Amino acid sequence: MDEKVIDDIEMHKQTIATDSNTPLHLIREKELEISGRVLAAKREADGIVTEARKKAAEVVAKAEAEGGAGAAASEAVIREAAEKEASALRADAKSEAAELAGRIETHRAEAVRLVLDAVTTI
Repeated sequence: MDEKVIDDIEMHKQTIATDSNTPLHLIREKELEISGRVLAAKREADGIVTEARKKAAEVVAKAEAEGGAGAAASEAVIREAAEKEASALRADAKSEAAELAGRIETHRAEAVRLVLDAVTTI
């Protein structure tokens, strides 16, 4: 499309060079001026779009990097909390096991006596 516009502009320049101040000459001169403005506006718009796409890509890249860093930090916090909870559960389990072992020792003699009585009375 740009090449067609440029060709039209060149044709208008040639026409302007051969014509003088006729109404047709003035109309073609204005057409040439407007075509030049349209082409310049299109190029400016293309530049703006290109710059906006570049900035958008930078924003996306930055957001992804920050999101990844945030996720890693959150993972570390969650992992640390889970490890603390697991450690507390292990400690509780060990203390409960020790308590059970103590209760078993205190009641073992009584349990043996009950079993012996049950066996010998039959």
